[in-house]
Amino acid sequence: MDAKLYMVSLGPGEAEMITVKGLEALKTANAICIPTKSEDRSFSRSMTHKIVTDLMQKFNFSKTIIPVYTPMLYQDEDWEAQVEIIISTVESYGSVAFVTLGDAGIYSTVYYLLDIIKQKYPQIYDKSEVIAGVTSFSYASSKAKKALCVGESALEITPLPIRDVPKSIIYMRPPKGMDSSNLIERGEFWTFQRLGFEDEKIKKGLPDTIKGYMTLIIDFFKKQ
Repeated sequence: MDAKLYMVSLGPGEAEMITVKGLEALKTANAICIPTKSEDRSFSRSMTHKIVTDLMQKFNFSKTIIPVYTPMLYQDEDWEAQVEIIISTVESYGSVAFVTLGDAGIYSTVYYLLDIIKQKYPQIYDKSEVIAGVTSFSYASSKAKKALCVGESALEITPLPIRDVPKSIIYMRPPKGMDSSNLIERGEFWTFQRLGFEDEKIKKGLPDTIKGYMTLIIDFFKKQ
């Protein structure tokens, strides 16, 4: 049985906010792992379970649901226990989706889990795919009809209470031909060109010069 693990972003709350790619992953998977904060593994208070069941009803498909107890205490043993449930499900069902609210890259459980999977189960990590989603703040922007950044303005995301924490920095809209050597690496640079198109290019590090407007540079934070 071929193993495949999808880490699916559901969006900020409404079932319709999932991406088409995320929906297709749920329909493709043989089982869906859904986090729950309830010790009895019930879904009575689970927003993610409601979204997934709404999607199954709306788009007429059904999948085996596997509860993943997620106490949100940020302890290593809790992440380890969740990984074991996910890996066991992959071994039993082959193709599995794990779901998360919002976008997987923003304060999500996903990367705690993937870091462990990469270390302990590299063969499954290599067959995993993270599917991006709509963030709560991009959705909030649309509701307020106010831009988060436009023109020469910038966007900053800060956890509360305010304190000195590691930061990822996203550099957007670089002019073609710009010398990138003046950028200071605080974590780990990655360069993305024409992201999402057939000719996309992704590389660790920086190009000497910017070759096109559709270039995105991310200085990913380093974990402490």
